[in-house]
Amino acid sequence: MPKKSGSKKYNISNDHKRVSELRQDLVTGDWIAIATSRARRPQEYAKKGGKELEEDPAKCPFEDPQAHGNAPPLLVYKNKKHPDWSLQVIPNKYPAFTHMEGCGEIYEKGPYLVRDGRGYHEVIITRDHKKHLALLTIANVAEVLTAYKERYNALKGDKCVKYISIFHNHGADAGASLFHPHSQLIAVPFIPSDIHRSLVGSNMYFRKNGECVHCAMIRWEIEDKKRLVFENEMFVAFCPFVSRSAFEIRIFPKDHRAYFENLPDDYISQLADALRATLAKLNKLLNDPAYNFFVHTAPVDGPKYPNYHWHIEVLPKTAVWAGFELGTGMEISTIEPQKAAKFLRDVKI
Repeated sequence: MPKKSGSKKYNISNDHKRVSELRQDLVTGDWIAIATSRARRPQEYAKKGGKELEEDPAKCPFEDPQAHGNAPPLLVYKNKKHPDWSLQVIPNKYPAFTHMEGCGEIYEKGPYLVRDGRGYHEVIITRDHKKHLALLTIANVAEVLTAYKERYNALKGDKCVKYISIFHNHGADAGASLFHPHSQLIAVPFIPSDIHRSLVGSNMYFRKNGECVHCAMIRWEIEDKKRLVFENEMFVAFCPFVSRSAFEIRIFPKDHRAYFENLPDDYISQLADALRATLAKLNKLLNDPAYNFFVHTAPVDGPKYPNYHWHIEVLPKTAVWAGFELGTGMEISTIEPQKAAKFLRDVKI
């Protein structure tokens, strides 16, 4: 376990100019965040050719976060190589959701429902400027996962928080705004639509078949072997039979677990092994592609979700959504999952 200094508490924001506004779509019921604190000038939205991130450490605000005006860390890990900090978690300087008094009451604006974007937005920063997760040791990745779990548990007790999303953007094409490796955590006062659909689908499958839908997937993938990417004692990674995009990978605990935050400590190194191997294979095969990964886990809104099975989804940016995908919501993958998995299995790391 990493050596750490104590977690610090949030200051409550009274700056309502920085609070985003949530607006509910009248047709779908989806909540959309209008995050004005992250606003840019019109010319900044214009496409300027290929996207590149500034790689010079001297210009990086995460080399010394506090010297660049960031808030004191909420959590700090230290080690022998970095006695000041090897990992730190800070509030996002430009949050999409802001901690404030109250839960953000829902009110009406014309025919629409609106509420304040009350929540949390944090950044988990690793120390090495040039070593992204695929290049770290298993111990280093375990440190990152431990921080995920610790911050998740620190926030889930807030009665206003209903769902906590942990995600990582690697590369400009995946939405990263800085070269320095970092993950993010956003806690929101509602259950996002994609999560709700996943919960409903899991419950429907259980009522029909008497077992967890993800456990059924895992069992078949392990038996069939064609789409396996990596496997250890406690975790399995595979390209889903129904892959939304080329080289999509999902990482599951083999035993049934609904809640990421309850993951036992002895599972962390095994998960780090699986995540690092997955990212390292992608990195080598696709020449350091942009990708996103995120943790899908049961909500923290109070009810129990025994039929859900938490997991990590890894999505390389191998294509962009064009007119058909945007117009229908239907995605097109350009490679069979079993072929993608074989390419990945054959990569030596």
